Amino acid sequence: MTTPTLAGPLAGTPAPAHRAPERSLVRRLWRGRPEDPRWARPAFLGALLVLGALYTWNLTASGYANSFYSAAVQAGSRSWKAFFFGSLDAGNAITVDKPPGALWPMALSVRLLGLNSFAVLFPQVLMAVATAGVLYASVRRRFPAPAGLLTVAVFALTPVAALMFRFNNPDAALALLMATAVYCAQRALEKAGTKWLLLAGAAVGLAFLVKTLQAFLILPVLALVHVALAPAPLRKRVGQVLLAGLVTVVAGGWWVAVVELWPASARPYIGGSQNNSFLELTFGYNGLGRINGEETGSVGGGQGGGWGETGWDRMFGSDIGGQISWLIPAALILLAAALLATRRAPRTDGTRAAFLLWGGSLLITVVIFSFMQGIFHEYYTVALAPYVAPLVGMGAALLWRERGRAWAPPALAAAMTVTAAWGYVLLDRASGYHPWLRWAVLVGGLTAALGLLFVNRLGRRLALGAVALSCATGLAGPAAYSLTTLGEGHTGSIVTAGPAVAGGGMGGGRPGAGGGPGGAPDGPPDGQGQQGQPPAGQGGGTVRPPAGGFPGQNGQNGQNGQNGRPSRQNQPPGEGGGMGGGMGGLLAGAAVSDEARELLEADAGDYTWAAAAVGSQNAASYQLATGEPVMAIGGFNGTDPSPTLARFRQYVAEGRVHWFIAGAGGGAGRGGGAGAADGTSARISAWVEENFTEVTAGSATFYDLTRPKG
Repeated sequence: MTTPTLAGPLAGTPAPAHRAPERSLVRRLWRGRPEDPRWARPAFLGALLVLGALYTWNLTASGYANSFYSAAVQAGSRSWKAFFFGSLDAGNAITVDKPPGALWPMALSVRLLGLNSFAVLFPQVLMAVATAGVLYASVRRRFPAPAGLLTVAVFALTPVAALMFRFNNPDAALALLMATAVYCAQRALEKAGTKWLLLAGAAVGLAFLVKTLQAFLILPVLALVHVALAPAPLRKRVGQVLLAGLVTVVAGGWWVAVVELWPASARPYIGGSQNNSFLELTFGYNGLGRINGEETGSVGGGQGGGWGETGWDRMFGSDIGGQISWLIPAALILLAAALLATRRAPRTDGTRAAFLLWGGSLLITVVIFSFMQGIFHEYYTVALAPYVAPLVGMGAALLWRERGRAWAPPALAAAMTVTAAWGYVLLDRASGYHPWLRWAVLVGGLTAALGLLFVNRLGRRLALGAVALSCATGLAGPAAYSLTTLGEGHTGSIVTAGPAVAGGGMGGGRPGAGGGPGGAPDGPPDGQGQQGQPPAGQGGGTVRPPAGGFPGQNGQNGQNGQNGRPSRQNQPPGEGGGMGGGMGGLLAGAAVSDEARELLEADAGDYTWAAAAVGSQNAASYQLATGEPVMAIGGFNGTDPSPTLARFRQYVAEGRVHWFIAGAGGGAGRGGGAGAADGTSARISAWVEENFTEVTAGSATFYDLTRPKG
């Protein structure tokens, strides 16, 4: 059956028989391809501009966002050594528990613009624009401009993308590099080009320097698709993949080699490791430990499944579903339909290869996320956004092009039906959140599905109306969640997009109603405290412990929600003491008073570290408030054996540390908890309390390490 000639927004435009004459660079950038309609390139550039403006709006409401990474950015802007290693402080005591790739753009931005919320977070917005551009370019290799624009819209309006591409965790940089890797692999498949496959390998290697082994999740897909489908002899295909693998190792391994060969005494301790080894961190806490739940040094580590039940439906649960899953069912339906449509195509068919690359990347990541037993947070799912968006854009375009075939309209209708129904379910979970919207999505979506089912019997206007209604209702739910996310500040280690949901997870990292940390209505307009400090309670928000509560707490952080996980409960930190209890300052930093800031700033230039505190979040809060290096004893969780008591006593004897911040603790503080193997943090705390003079500033307690008792 031939395809009807009905014109529509997803209809393709045949390429001209000859190439247009060369034009000026500006004209080429504005006009785009000679065969494209005149509106295509301006529409694309306009979409990127709107995306950038939308994500920049209200950006500083989050203040320093995750103070853990912001402190490392601040350190890297003051010390090139801290920049290279990803140190938490300019004194280079300890690094963050990730490689520094994601910190580098932010640190350069702060060097250029100074330390402020905008300078820290704006690079993430630029990454969102770049990711959207990569996705558009990938879709345009095989499909017309409307398919690319739909892809950009789906990506931009994914709630977790609207969150993480305005936040300073490493996930935005990872998503950009993963999208780039798939795009380069797609280009390599077109003519079996070695250059493009090497670029794909380089992108994966750089992604390793952002979030270690998570970058390798899609490597099997990229390699297998190239070996199976590239238009070249098998020997060449295999050789290209092996060479690209070598490039991956070099692109990601050069930094690892330098760190491992650098004398341990002359570099900062590798945060998150138990043996001061980045390789141990890579394959342990940040590697296999995330799969089997045995993260040595983690609060709750070694318990297995401590971060919620695993299973095929994990991405659709109450705590995760609203972040990413709105269009996953539709993407899977469209993927299956596309593979059906191209089943008789030649082995080297580029359209099928594109679907296999993006679809395979989505599936393998979903499977691993769904069954990993280690630390898992909702915002990790931003890694799926660059895979879902092109599947929707390409799948819709392909089925529209094939709508004259008997199975295509039912497939389009099925994708729209499941999107409408699932959107209703997700919106219904958010009690009181625009109640009318879920009914509009359901009724409008089912109406659009009916139109798509009979699209070949409709006139041109009605057919285009069905397409427009499908796009509007399919994106309405995630768009609403995204706008809610953009309108709020988000702080702390664990953040979520959209409104609170029934049976959901344990926190949004957002201020409570009526104000609070991070751009509260009654706070400073730039989302910061006075004189460049982060908002009060920076790093606050809602805490999300493992099932059963943190060690020593017996689950008292709130009643259990779905999957045996505590429900959301705002617990703002106290000054100097973080969250208290077994939590300490693990996920939330401290509110820093003017008195405390002035105390630490006095004579800070005479010391390597103005102060020391147990746990990275509390150390980060004081460092950002004062601009002076603060040593994080025990790293993020307070469980890293660094520094040892002997080493810390040496620092004190040499006059390199001025103050010790009391009550700021992670899992290994005075309250016990998980603890390092040798109890390093607890021993240091006890030694300080027994031997040095206590001083109070505001409501916080400090110990003057230059004034022994007696």
